[in-house]
Amino acid sequence: MESASSCSLVEKMKAIILSSNVDPYTYIWPSAYDTAWLAMIADPHDPSKPLFKNCLQWLINNQNQQGFWGDCDASHKPSLETLPATLASMLALKNWNTAASLIQRGLSFIEANTEKLLKDIENCCPRWFIIVFPAMLRLSECAGIEIVFPDTVRVTISSIFLHQQKLLHKEELVGKQGFLPLLSYLEALAPWYEVSEEDICSNLRGDGSLFQSPSATAKAFMATGNIHCLAYLESLIQRCPNGVPQTYPMDEDLIKLCMINQLQRLGLGEHFDKEIEEILAKIYRNYVEEEWWVKPTNMVEAQLHKDSLAFHLLRIHGYNVSPSLSFGWFLDDEEIRARIQKEPEHLSTTIFSMYRASNLIFCGENELQDVKSFTTDLLHKCLLTKNGEPHTIFSQFQQMVQHELNTHWLAETDHLKHRTWIENNDKDVLWKGKTSHVRISHFHKEDLLELARQNYELKQSTFRHELKELTRWVKNYGLTNMGFGREKTTYCYYAIAASTNYRNQSYVRSLVAKTAILITIADDFFDTQGSLRDLKHFTNAVRRWDSRGLNGHGKVIFNALDNLVSETATKYLEQGGIHDIKSGLQDLWCETFLSWLEEAKWNKKGQTPTIDEYLKNGMLSIAIHTMILPASCFLNPSFADNNLRPPQYQTITKLLMLICRILNDIQSYKRETEEGKWNFLQLRLMMNPNLKMEDSIAEGREIIDEMTKEFLQHVLVDGESNLPKPCKMLHLTCLKVFQMFYNSSNAFDSDTQLLQDISNAFYLPLRRNTKPSNIDLSQRYSVPKIKGSTTQKLRFGRSFKHINTCTSFGLHQAISLPVLRNGYGMISVDPKSYIPLLFVASIVP
Repeated sequence: MESASSCSLVEKMKAIILSSNVDPYTYIWPSAYDTAWLAMIADPHDPSKPLFKNCLQWLINNQNQQGFWGDCDASHKPSLETLPATLASMLALKNWNTAASLIQRGLSFIEANTEKLLKDIENCCPRWFIIVFPAMLRLSECAGIEIVFPDTVRVTISSIFLHQQKLLHKEELVGKQGFLPLLSYLEALAPWYEVSEEDICSNLRGDGSLFQSPSATAKAFMATGNIHCLAYLESLIQRCPNGVPQTYPMDEDLIKLCMINQLQRLGLGEHFDKEIEEILAKIYRNYVEEEWWVKPTNMVEAQLHKDSLAFHLLRIHGYNVSPSLSFGWFLDDEEIRARIQKEPEHLSTTIFSMYRASNLIFCGENELQDVKSFTTDLLHKCLLTKNGEPHTIFSQFQQMVQHELNTHWLAETDHLKHRTWIENNDKDVLWKGKTSHVRISHFHKEDLLELARQNYELKQSTFRHELKELTRWVKNYGLTNMGFGREKTTYCYYAIAASTNYRNQSYVRSLVAKTAILITIADDFFDTQGSLRDLKHFTNAVRRWDSRGLNGHGKVIFNALDNLVSETATKYLEQGGIHDIKSGLQDLWCETFLSWLEEAKWNKKGQTPTIDEYLKNGMLSIAIHTMILPASCFLNPSFADNNLRPPQYQTITKLLMLICRILNDIQSYKRETEEGKWNFLQLRLMMNPNLKMEDSIAEGREIIDEMTKEFLQHVLVDGESNLPKPCKMLHLTCLKVFQMFYNSSNAFDSDTQLLQDISNAFYLPLRRNTKPSNIDLSQRYSVPKIKGSTTQKLRFGRSFKHINTCTSFGLHQAISLPVLRNGYGMISVDPKSYIPLLFVASIVP
């Protein structure tokens, strides 16, 4: 039962996140960098005042307590993105001679943290940072913000300046389509790149923006006074009065897809089913329209992220989506792929999203296989240092990537994946923008996180109670004191409980767990306890559904089975079932026991089945259908009760039975060989004497992979199977259970392998992440003296004089910098006064 606070939070989140009446822009945290550039613009009618006062006020109100502007990483530490954001924010405040204490704190942060933030990018500096960071340093110097760095930083900063010089001379102002061109960084180009007013105005979009970048458009307006730029900026402020995003307008479908993805990864999808379906239906209508496939000219990262999320979410919800339409444009563009390969770590969230989408592959979808290979290679690179060595310490994101690469996506329980995402501090990162990651609004993040915690802890409480009741049932029927075989009550319940998303399916979980417990005990009884005569006698009792003549273990098993079947049939009628399903349940169990008896005959008589005979019987003896078909009667909508024991099982069920059979055989062949039992791998070796066991295992995995693709198509595509959607999803749940038990080892037969996972799922409280204690930065940071080193002032320019007008920013003319307070005037610097090696920082005592 949901708590009152959970219900209240659910209604609140429905009202502010998924409501059509709420502006999607409120989901996104503003960009400090872009907000700072708008804050620098002077009012044309009164140059002594800012044109956008709200932007300036936002900067004043949103400095981090550690002294920076911008976003933290997963450990609440400043990220690389905070350096240019903090410098730009300080520039804006300095420009209007306000908030001197905030500037001082920002300055202390820059001086104290630049060295460690630059350390990790020394030899792999991202393009956006090479363009923006040197510019912000120069502009800070011009504005009189004196930054004192330890000399240990000098070489790194000089190297970044040299990289900037090479990049600016190499790239065209507006190059080929694909990524943000140089001109989209207009605010960072002057005075190092020739940009004329014609260059600016000819590249303005219809909305008056320069590549939909608020910071670049702010600079364009300061440089040209263009009224279309002003109209764009005013429209932006009207939509986002309290801090602006780094792209405007934003793709609202992408924002909504990100929010749905967040809800589902936090385990909250069940609370928002109706709202999610309504949004996805609208997105799908856009998806099938031609406009969706008109790809943007310079927003590759956002478009790839959108296409990946749309493909993943639409496919998982049953929509017919095409991988060639979603990813073909990217796969066909060598230039885009080359750019992504060059900087994979800076596009890692998008690459990871593409990788996850590629898991949902159907037969014959070669494009998705290409996406899988491409992203797998890049994610592996993200786990290496710049020297190609494995990282000794992984970030939370890298830990998640490593886990995903090492774990089959079907081998994880949903419940524990939700826990991981709740405890992951970087969950608010959506995709990479121009100068920083786009993130969820802090307000929405905290509300979502609190709801996810309450939801998870409520599930833990529910699961503990249900496990207690199940344990009591097992003891009451004497199944814990059999004296043989595997006692797997907790394992069986954990597998189904942690793999289903819906907390209100209590009886489904109980029924599947009880069935799995009985299957395990009865299978062990047939394998290890009874003589062939005893097993035939027991099977005949099941055929008659009469325990007369049974005793000992056989009678205990039958009595528990009879109770389960009677309870299930009664429960079905109580919940509105039309027919009595008891005979169907008995027939299903009888078929399962007959398959075990057939295996016992092979083993005890020394008979060798053909592979076809083995698989035909083995798909029944794995008994997965015995677990899921009765439980499907209790789903809403349920399937027709005549499907319990049909003349021919549906394709989706047969595929599941075969996949689970071979999965089990791959991990149990050693034990079964020792016990004298036949196994798929052994029979393959017998038919092909030249094969080794490794070859047989590889062949088995290839068969599983191909059947899984077909199985997923039957589960996820409407019309491929006439089973109701909840029944198909239960099929998928049970495949996840078998993948968890048998993908990489035989976890089911291990007494310890799953104990930590069970503790996390049922007992251990969620880890509460706490921010580090606030640091007092009221005093300037003092760099400790290192023997043999000096601390000096790093200067980036000289000889400034004012001129009134300038129409271009040429390297062969006076180098122009914006006057931050005097209308559209420029500051000019004689290029001859620069040192010969352009842009290399000079050390001035």
